[in-house]
Amino acid sequence: MTAELGHLAIILAFMLATVQMIVPFIGARKGWSNWMAVAVPAALGQAGLVAVAFGALTWAFVTSDFSVQLVATNSHSAKPLIYKISGVWGNHEGSLLLWVLILSTFGGAVAVWGRALPQRFKALVLSVQASIAVAFLTFLLFTSNPFLRLANPPFDGNDLNPLLQDPGLAFHPPFLYLGYVGLSMAFSFAVAALIEGRVDAAWARWVRPWTLAAWVFLTIGIGLGSWWAYYELGWGGWWFWDPVENASFMPWLFAAALLHSAIVVEKRNTLKSWTILLAILAFSFSLIGTFIVRSGVITSVHAFANDPTRGVFILGILAVFIGGALTLYAARAHALQSDSVFAPVSRESALVMNNLLLVVAAFVVFFGTLWPLAAEMVTGRKVSVGPPFFNISFTPFMIMLAMLLPIGAMLPWKRAKLGKTMRPLWGALALSVALGALVWVAQTGGSMVAPIGAVLGAWIVLGSMTDLAQKVRLLRGGGLAEAGRRLSNLPRADWGKAVAHSGLGILFIAIAAISAGTQEDIRVLQPGESFEFAGHDITLEQVQPVRGPNYTADRATLTIARGGETRAVVTPEKRFYPVQRMPTTEAGIDRGLARDLYIVIGDQQEAGGWVVRSFLKPMANWIWLGSIIMALGGVLSLTDRRFRMAAATRRDGSGASAVPAE
Repeated sequence: MTAELGHLAIILAFMLATVQMIVPFIGARKGWSNWMAVAVPAALGQAGLVAVAFGALTWAFVTSDFSVQLVATNSHSAKPLIYKISGVWGNHEGSLLLWVLILSTFGGAVAVWGRALPQRFKALVLSVQASIAVAFLTFLLFTSNPFLRLANPPFDGNDLNPLLQDPGLAFHPPFLYLGYVGLSMAFSFAVAALIEGRVDAAWARWVRPWTLAAWVFLTIGIGLGSWWAYYELGWGGWWFWDPVENASFMPWLFAAALLHSAIVVEKRNTLKSWTILLAILAFSFSLIGTFIVRSGVITSVHAFANDPTRGVFILGILAVFIGGALTLYAARAHALQSDSVFAPVSRESALVMNNLLLVVAAFVVFFGTLWPLAAEMVTGRKVSVGPPFFNISFTPFMIMLAMLLPIGAMLPWKRAKLGKTMRPLWGALALSVALGALVWVAQTGGSMVAPIGAVLGAWIVLGSMTDLAQKVRLLRGGGLAEAGRRLSNLPRADWGKAVAHSGLGILFIAIAAISAGTQEDIRVLQPGESFEFAGHDITLEQVQPVRGPNYTADRATLTIARGGETRAVVTPEKRFYPVQRMPTTEAGIDRGLARDLYIVIGDQQEAGGWVVRSFLKPMANWIWLGSIIMALGGVLSLTDRRFRMAAATRRDGSGASAVPAE
């Protein structure tokens, strides 16, 4: 009865979401408080019912209930428990249910923590959020029901895709969906503001925490996916411009732009129309990512390339929400004019440039991702757009962003003098250039990628430190004790900005180092043979068969020595999953802060030797360290008391921008 309970819960959630969509909206338009009040219990009830459904599906996977078609298709009794649980979202239907669960949970969170929101505005936000839930619950019930029963259940299941049976990828989708779906709140706040007819500083304060939370989750999710690809796929890479990777990266770029733009609305009551548009686009690209992953139009190692007819349904959802929101925006945006002015050299101008660089970069990724599909539809020929295109077209925008970031963060509002702003930054710039020169000398010339990356990354990190030093007047007298006191009293949002920007700087340095400094070696070895690679003596000790819970493997043992002393022992594997009839590769990695020595075992050759592929990856772990630091910066900002204290009400005043309600 568990599956039937889950199915019933989804039906009831659909009915409650429909009520939540219609009743509060009418109440808000008519001014009926009792109708608007329906939004809160409906949102909480919907979230509870979807949670029951998700719990029922999880129980079916954990207990290996193969009478449920989804379990029989994506699980196996011999699979470890963690992968039985992650198997819930390792498929189209289950991941869609997770999507709806997170969507309804965000709505419930606004119902609980949005008590200070004006009732009318809150009712509109929850109504818009419910409309998204209605669309996806309809999709779930009529095309992707996860609770279908089998008349003749099999003795055992087909197992989960072996590539997904990994701890990194077990947690990657939930974090990614928390980011994807979290942007729905920014969308709901934007559409509600357009309907109500007002965008002001209070609106910006309300929308920023939800956008920041979604950005943090996206950062963690993308980082986990990159980490998984690095060690699991055996390619030795951390980013491949895969369409599914791009599907999560585009909303991340728009969310970053939205965060910075909302600051301008809050502080200077300008860029209101642009900020609303960014909120719409951020979630719109989340929906586009959903289409890319689920429509079957692209091929990827972790896409849900199912029935293309489902893609048509998603296209309908895209048309309704993106088209509807943009139409409403076109009708109301003219009234979101601002009389605030600012000079070409000011923090406002720097944030506008920041936004333009991020948005154009996102559209470059979008073009490169979908161009092969469009070209094939028009010409009938397959066109490949690979990493060279993205690296050449995307990188210049990131270089310009890195150059601008420390300066823009220190420019005053409204009007600034560039020379005065640069005065405390000259030291940071000099140290950054010196580091780049040191890197260039250390690599004895060659590619400029690593030196340029070192300069830009150090410039961002040192610029962030300089910004903090200026805020506490470290160089203006008062001593270290006074500076320390001021530092401890800084708002956490300032700390968060500095930490997040520093994480980005570390990421720049690591990406440049691994791009320019990777070394590779491939050879055939007999057990007992050694070779020298990147200053290390590597010996293939043995290769032996092993058996896992639901796979068999050839496990190699290699010792890594330097100067006659053994430094590490790694055990790469070549696995085979008999149920799925699929091989996978498990890399053996000797990790370090300065470099990773990455070894993959290949196929056995006719003469008895084994293919051994080795990589030296400089500063590989700094990529994920930078991602963690960026996410930590977002978390620090979220704990700022100014975010925890919502505005009590929005009052009419000179800062408000009203749109006539129709």
